[in-house]
Amino acid sequence: MAEIDCYIQRKTMLYKTGVEYGDYTMNFVQGCSHGCKFPCYAFLQKKRFGKVSDYEDWCKPRLVSNTLALLDKEIPRLREKIKSVQLCFATDPFMYGYEEVGEMAIASIKKLNDAGITCTVLTKGILPRSLALLSKENEYGITLVSLDETYREKMEPGAASYHERLAALRTLHEAGCKTWVSIEPYPTPNLIEQNLTELLEAICFTDKIIFGRTNYSKDARSYKGHKDFYNKKAAEVIEFCESRDIKYHIKDKTITEE
Repeated sequence: MAEIDCYIQRKTMLYKTGVEYGDYTMNFVQGCSHGCKFPCYAFLQKKRFGKVSDYEDWCKPRLVSNTLALLDKEIPRLREKIKSVQLCFATDPFMYGYEEVGEMAIASIKKLNDAGITCTVLTKGILPRSLALLSKENEYGITLVSLDETYREKMEPGAASYHERLAALRTLHEAGCKTWVSIEPYPTPNLIEQNLTELLEAICFTDKIIFGRTNYSKDARSYKGHKDFYNKKAAEVIEFCESRDIKYHIKDKTITEE
């Protein structure tokens, strides 16, 4: 297990996301040890605004030590406005190998649930079995863009293996929890040749699938016919989900006109 060696404080915690399928969110860690190289939008934004100096700095997570105090302050004020809170949009709530991050995530979810607020979780780490003891209205998700571990090691070097993520998600599903999978950023064939159907079959037990293209990547944009590629893959996801009664969401701008 890795240890957090740097702590920061913030003035606010809960905020409106502005993301198409989100409501409110919270980011109780600055940085992310997963070090995704798609590239990572959160890293690009934090670097742009001077919050981190470079990639190595980003990969050193800083835990927000006053997270729970901020929630105690903000929940009463925002409770009536919030439909759900997502953990997290600019970091990972169950950062692989960082037990203290996961503990803060669970404590935060409990506070929100106690106030009647539903939580949505998305991770490239391992969802703990103990989440099944919390509100059954919560939704627990993993990011899964491939089944190829070589690709994972290249693009998500610090994250949990695909197998570990899937196993943890299935455990929560079998415990009666709502589960979902984000297939984003899905890679173009010049990044990796793979069969989307195999990936979909591996997650056919889940309740919802979100699919989106690779953004901010020159390699993906340079792939000849990338628009047609994503149109076809989005159609494949829709057909798969509809045939199995799985909820789905295709991210904005994934489907485009030639």
